[in-house]
Amino acid sequence: MTDRSDIISKAARRILPILMLCYLAAFLDRVNIGFAALTMNGDLGFSASAFGFGAGIFFLGYVLCELPSNLMLARVGARLWIARILITWGILSALTAFVWNPASFYVVRILLGAAEAGFFPGMIFYMTLWFPRAYRGSMFSSFNVAVPLASVLGAPISGLILENLNGVAGLQGWQWMFLIEGLPAIIMGLVVFFALPDRPASASFLNEEERSWLTKRLDSEREAQEKVEHFSVGRALVDPRVLLMCLIAVGLVIGTTGIAIWMPQFIKQFGLSTLQTSLVAAIPFVFMAVAMITVGRHSDKTGERVWHTAGPFIASAIGFVIAAFAGNPFVGVIGLTIGAAGIGGASPTIWIFPSTLLTGTAAAAGIALINSVGSTGGFFGPTIIGWVRDATGGFQGALLFLAAAMAVTAAAIFILGYSMRDLMRPKASAALSARTQS
Repeated sequence: MTDRSDIISKAARRILPILMLCYLAAFLDRVNIGFAALTMNGDLGFSASAFGFGAGIFFLGYVLCELPSNLMLARVGARLWIARILITWGILSALTAFVWNPASFYVVRILLGAAEAGFFPGMIFYMTLWFPRAYRGSMFSSFNVAVPLASVLGAPISGLILENLNGVAGLQGWQWMFLIEGLPAIIMGLVVFFALPDRPASASFLNEEERSWLTKRLDSEREAQEKVEHFSVGRALVDPRVLLMCLIAVGLVIGTTGIAIWMPQFIKQFGLSTLQTSLVAAIPFVFMAVAMITVGRHSDKTGERVWHTAGPFIASAIGFVIAAFAGNPFVGVIGLTIGAAGIGGASPTIWIFPSTLLTGTAAAAGIALINSVGSTGGFFGPTIIGWVRDATGGFQGALLFLAAAMAVTAAAIFILGYSMRDLMRPKASAALSARTQS
């Protein structure tokens, strides 16, 4: 089968902008909760431990509902289910503006996690229905760039809202921030419902010949992959390699949520104003976006996956160590930037591992399990950082905790790469792609 990169590009131009905007809306919540803490904690009397627990307990609802949510997506279709997720969590995100004590904060965060459950693994699974294996590094990196973009855009917007809308209509600035930044998710839910096709076979923006080629290419690739190793849903959920991917996902989420939720407070300790903090906090995420695109594209170009995933985590660990022992704000921001860029570089290539090993419904279930277990890192990471912050009175211990988590994650990736060496070698990957094109 002749390669048709023009069809892949056409599909990417139509699908990826919608997915990126959806993920941008999703990650705004991870960003705005961190900036809300700059004033909300004082207004409501939250300690660092209470805030960290509340920020992290989001993932309790997320984890409990993740697997059933992703299986529902596979059953009813991406368009309907992703639209439902976006609209319900946009409403709940806005309702966070009206919490009044730690207990109400915890309840809303758990419900928000339940509403958002299934979104990210659903997006990853959805992209495997559209893009052949050889293109997934670039596609996953383009999609994931919404994470740092949410911080680059959300940081100054959150800072402006906190400073300029404080007291308007009797509401605090952090309340306005939740109300305003909940709207994008609701809007994107409507866009998804009316504009996102479920599969290539139902895509009106492709002509009949293009739909036929893409469907056949994906079907032949799936069949070739299953000849190497076929998984049922049950087997996928207990395979040691999938369980190791779960551990790796925990490390990834500890890193992404740690920097998203605590970055403003890391930087605020340098004595900056709220607006200055929001502007400086955007810097590491610019480099995070660059790393995502660069590493993802280079990984696709070379076909190498293990070092393109473990290497950035090693760099991230080094960056957090530098930040922990920084003697001045400039060095501290450099360390945080290296740490964020490392996490960004590893983020897209991580998801190539499960999409290489699993297919079909087993892929939907396996990716959901990996993301579900990984999401526990979103609870433990912020919570541990809050405890360490309260216990030590500073962030050095918290940054060293992040460095250790990134180093362990890198080691786990090397082990996973060895266990999947027959599938992950560049030559093996090229051979599989060649079989699907012949």
